Amino acid sequence: MPHLRFGLAFCFGLCAFLLKAQIDSLKVTEGADSVVVAPTASVKDTAVVLNWRARHQPGRAAIYSAILPGAGQVYNRKYWKVPIVLGGLGVSYWFIHDNNKNYQQYKTAYLDVVNGRPDEFNGEYTADELRSVADTYHRWRDLSYLAFGIVYALNVMDASVDAYFVRFDVSEDLTAHVGPSLGLAAQGAAGLSITVSLR
Repeated sequence: MPHLRFGLAFCFGLCAFLLKAQIDSLKVTEGADSVVVAPTASVKDTAVVLNWRARHQPGRAAIYSAILPGAGQVYNRKYWKVPIVLGGLGVSYWFIHDNNKNYQQYKTAYLDVVNGRPDEFNGEYTADELRSVADTYHRWRDLSYLAFGIVYALNVMDASVDAYFVRFDVSEDLTAHVGPSLGLAAQGAAGLSITVSLR
């Protein structure tokens, strides 16, 4: 399977290239937004260096994950999601390979029995039994392809959605107030209102 080895080598090379490009772009100051002013301060000499959250682009995360699954999660700095993505794709690929191998085995045996040739099971199964098993593995293989596609699509969607929440920050100061609902009390009804303010 030289084409599979070439494809894997290409994917790893592309991953290394994207990670290198990402690391190079992150060498810029990652702290809070800062302003760098040259000694001869003029408007043209002033440059604003934004932190990584301000420079983050959701479209780029989706493209990275579409090109190489898991790369968008790396771009979003959610490194713990990469093994989940690669594990899901790897398991799906294993099921595709295993089900296809069994499908081809039983399909060949079925064709041998139908054409009167000796099969690898030495006539232990009838043609109908072999066909039924081959059809089952064929269906499972197709479902494995579907699972692979779903994991791939979820990988791209996760990277894109997660990238939109990079700038979303909830402070640790969450306050809640519990008190009577004045609107309901004015109408003669009992009520309670809860107010949560995010600061």
